[in-house]
Parts: sequence; structure tokens; C-alpha cells
Amino acid sequence: MKKSDITTFGIIGGDKRQLFLAKSISDSCCDVILGGFDKLQSSGALVLADVRTAILESDAVIFPLPSVRADRSINTPFSDRTVFLDDIEINALMRKPVFVAMRDKFIKAYPQLEDARVFDYCAKEEFAILNALPTAEGAVECAMSRYEGVISGSKCLVVGFGKIGKILAKTLRALDAHVTVSARKDNDFAYIKALGYNAQNTLALKNVKGFDIVFNTVPKLIFDKQLLMNTDSNTMIIDLASLPGGVDFEAAHKFNIDAVRALSLPGKCAPKTAGEIIKTTVFNIIEEVYR
Repeated sequence: MKKSDITTFGIIGGDKRQLFLAKSISDSCCDVILGGFDKLQSSGALVLADVRTAILESDAVIFPLPSVRADRSINTPFSDRTVFLDDIEINALMRKPVFVAMRDKFIKAYPQLEDARVFDYCAKEEFAILNALPTAEGAVECAMSRYEGVISGSKCLVVGFGKIGKILAKTLRALDAHVTVSARKDNDFAYIKALGYNAQNTLALKNVKGFDIVFNTVPKLIFDKQLLMNTDSNTMIIDLASLPGGVDFEAAHKFNIDAVRALSLPGKCAPKTAGEIIKTTVFNIIEEVYR
């Protein structure tokens, strides 16, 4: 298959991100068939179909983020139906490029596709980098909606200095917050200090005192019962880490700490940007693989 052979994309399920993804692909002069969007009354110039039609009549198929639920069904929030891939659809997918989020979970649900051309777009480095900005902005929006004060002048702790942590700290500073960043690596400490933030060692966190808002980006249980016991009860914690997350929410509730799990923020707060990021990443994969 060549890149020029891919002229029709089947987009299966998902939230508003997938709708903006579909529009962005359509604007690129490719045909799009939406499958698993039964609740939509209209989709403009896009073709609405059932999942089977979208799979069979497309040259490439894009599944949502996440692609599958715990019960193996496809993630289709715009449909009242529970959608499982059948043998006909799986056989069709084996003959074309398939783009998914979290490939391991997808293959675990449908092991028949282990040797198919299944590409994980959310595993790409550019996808993670591009998604860091809407995630950071979504985290700030979450804080603004829940925190009873203003961000300006507030004391914020950002746990983790990865892609999201870097942009989030910069965004908070731009809003005149007092920013402290916790990290583990010497290189990160050097950058944190060079950028003018206060620094803490994540491994040495024994208490969290004097902060209004804490943003956790580390997908590891940082805020366990012991640390939460030594966290100010008026501190709000926003957990941005992927599941299982970095906060013991049961313990937080016990200690009357306002803790919120904020997942999939790009899809909730910036679906247009998130959809375009998926398109950019998928098109980059096609460019690399199908020259």
C-alpha cells in the first residue's frame, strides 16, 4: 500500500475529539466515514454509518482514545449501543492500517489483530508533546473552577517535571502564581532553578504544607495515606496522572482534602486542538510507513 492509496478514513467512536479529527481530515481532501455516532442528527459533509460500514468501506481506520473499554467494547459515547468487533470487521481490519490508542489494551481485547498493521498514535513522542499544552490549560481551568481564590498570587506545587509539568509550571507562572516544582533528577533541578521556580525533591516529600493547589503529573502513588496525613486540609489536589493515578482518593476523603482526578483534559477542554493533534500524529505515521 502507498500513501496515495489511503483516500477514505473510517473513524470509529470516541468523543468530540474524533468529530474534530474527522472534520480536519475532511478538510485535507480525504473522505471520512463516521461509525458509532448514532446519537448525532447530522455531521455536515461527513458520512454517518454503522461501525461495520465504516470499517469495510474505508482504506484506514482510526479508533478513539481510549480505544476499548474494560469489557472489550469499543469506546462509543455517541452511541447507545455496546459495540464489539465481530469476525467480519476483524478480518477487514487485518487488511488495512489501523490506528489506535493504547495498542496493548486493544490487542488484549482483540488478539486476532496482533500481527495486523495496528499503530499506536498516542505512543508517539510528538503526540505526548502536543497534548501537554491542552492538558496544562485544562488543569488550570479545572483549578479556576474549583479553587475559591484566584490563581494569581496562589502558591502552587507541580509534582513532576515531564512534558506536562514543564508547560504547566510555565502557564502558572504566567498567571503570577508562586510556583514550586518537585522532581527527582539533577538535570531537572537545574532547569527548575534556572527558570526561577522553587524546587523540591519528590522522593523527599514528607509533608505538603503552605500550598493552595497541588498538581500531580506523576503516574505513581505519590500522595499515599502517609503523605496526605501530613498535607494541609485546605490544599486542593488535582491529579493529572494516567490511571491508576498518583493520589489515594479514599484517604484524601478521610482527611477532608479536596482531591480531584482530572483525566482526558484535552478531549474535555480543547477537543478541536486534541482532534487536530490526533490527525497530525496519524498522518505522520502514514508518511513514515507508507512513503
